[in-house]
Amino acid sequence: MLIYLLLCILSILFSRRFSAELLRDGTVPEPLSFVVFFTIPLALLVILAVSVARLIQDYIARRTGSKFQTRLFAYFIVTAIFTAIPVTVITSQALYELLQFWRTVRVTQALADAQGFAMDSYSLRLDQFEQKIGAMNFDPAMNLALSLAATAAETAEEEDSPEDAALARMAEDLAALGIAGVQDFLSGEDGAWVSRGFVGDPGRELTAPPGTLRGFVSRELPRDIDTVRYILRPAPNVIRLVSCGLGAGFDAAVENIENEKAKFELIDAIRINLRTILAFFYGVFFLPTLLLTMIIAISFTRRVSQPLMELTDATRRVAEGDFSIQIMVQPRDELGLLIRSFNAMINDLKKTQGSLIRAEKISIWKNMAQQLAHEVKNPLTPIKLSAERVLRRWRNDPARIGEIVETSMLAIIQEVEGLSILVKEFQTLSRPLEPSAQTRTPLREAIEEVIVPYRSSHSAVHFDTQYIQDGVLVKMDKRHITQIMTNLIINGIDAMDGAGQIEIRTDLVKKRESRYCRLSVQDSGRGILKEDYGNVFTPYFTTKESGTGLGLPIVERIVNDHGGTIWFNSAEGEGTTFFIDFPLDNAAPVLNPVGGGSPLC
Repeated sequence: MLIYLLLCILSILFSRRFSAELLRDGTVPEPLSFVVFFTIPLALLVILAVSVARLIQDYIARRTGSKFQTRLFAYFIVTAIFTAIPVTVITSQALYELLQFWRTVRVTQALADAQGFAMDSYSLRLDQFEQKIGAMNFDPAMNLALSLAATAAETAEEEDSPEDAALARMAEDLAALGIAGVQDFLSGEDGAWVSRGFVGDPGRELTAPPGTLRGFVSRELPRDIDTVRYILRPAPNVIRLVSCGLGAGFDAAVENIENEKAKFELIDAIRINLRTILAFFYGVFFLPTLLLTMIIAISFTRRVSQPLMELTDATRRVAEGDFSIQIMVQPRDELGLLIRSFNAMINDLKKTQGSLIRAEKISIWKNMAQQLAHEVKNPLTPIKLSAERVLRRWRNDPARIGEIVETSMLAIIQEVEGLSILVKEFQTLSRPLEPSAQTRTPLREAIEEVIVPYRSSHSAVHFDTQYIQDGVLVKMDKRHITQIMTNLIINGIDAMDGAGQIEIRTDLVKKRESRYCRLSVQDSGRGILKEDYGNVFTPYFTTKESGTGLGLPIVERIVNDHGGTIWFNSAEGEGTTFFIDFPLDNAAPVLNPVGGGSPLC
């Protein structure tokens, strides 16, 4: 297919070049072009010959599938040939008839007559201009122009004078007679010609005379476009240049006639070389495509068949859970063995389906038990820490025990309630997590409650929460926030070996047209090994001796079910940062760094 694509591109490029050269001069390509262009068809012909030879050898040797391949390849070839012949014949005949029709129109002769008529009209105009110029007296006009120029130079007048109006009327009178402009040049002492007066269209004025001899001056384009100029010699040191207009678009019309005549003369050259041109066109651009189609047909014969279609459909139905499908075996078909093997596989699947279901149920129960054990273990840590804190205060300073009893007992009660809810969910075999989209939980307060027991029990860990913005509401139950933060904090403390800094912050970010509240938890621990990046959120993967590998997968599930995303950045020896993006409410205000409002995440 890649070769086919390249061939199509090359064919388009070369066909454009071929057409451009043909329409430019009507000649066929040079012999060297024939050699270069026919290299591709020859190479494809060799490849096709080798493929056909191998197919014939397989057929003679009666190898599996050779009979089917040969029959299907023959169908391809017959179809391609039957399709190509009418197209080739009809295209060639239509092109030839079109050229013949153009020859009968006799446009070339009409254009030649038009060109001759234009030249005759041009000569007639020259005779008329010469007679008209010889009979006219231009002295009054030039004297008026010279006088007006001298007066303007002396007085530097800026407004129109009566002489200006008279000169304009004189220019209009000349234009009515076909005279576009009259200009006098005076020879100076150094022999240079200097313009001393002009009457007529300013666009026809020149800075120097185009000649010195009396009569018409040879035209130069674009200087003399639509204009013919005639020289008079009223005095030895004076040249009078009379410019006559040929009419707007005269030169453009003559050029257009010449160009169109050349194009129609090209048709004769194309008609003479039509057979050679068609042979080259089909040999270079059509034959390679036909040959490559045959090569592809050989490659696809193994894949195109009705039994294979049935096998594909049966595979789809099995994937959907239908194990009752059976394909009718065709005894004399080369695919019979494959079909019988497929039917045997379906029978085996029927027998093992029950065993797989039982094994799957056992695996589900095992996973649920491990997840339950992990989730029960997490809240036990703050419960134990709170109880130890009360006990330690009771032993060391019983008089001040009241300061911590309430907070510690509330923490214990909160964690016990969370355990009760968690156990109830597993006992009732609850469905997958349902996002708590209707609950709005203050993020800062929830995080501070999670951190409280760890602040007192891990004095070597500094919790930096100054970058958590006030008033941020998260569309999530407090219980789920606690699960997320507990797992991330415990992992951070373990990674720092109980000493270091954990920074927690919130930021407003924008991705395309959506806004997110980004929560980041950064520790200064040992970091994550690069080879473990792909397994961080994999269930049961852990690098800790006492870990179960369910903490981060649970966090990922909670975040994803609430429409968020989670990822991390880590560097060995420097620490790890986990990022969580919660989508903002469409109606929520933008986060305000100085407060005001309650942004929703």
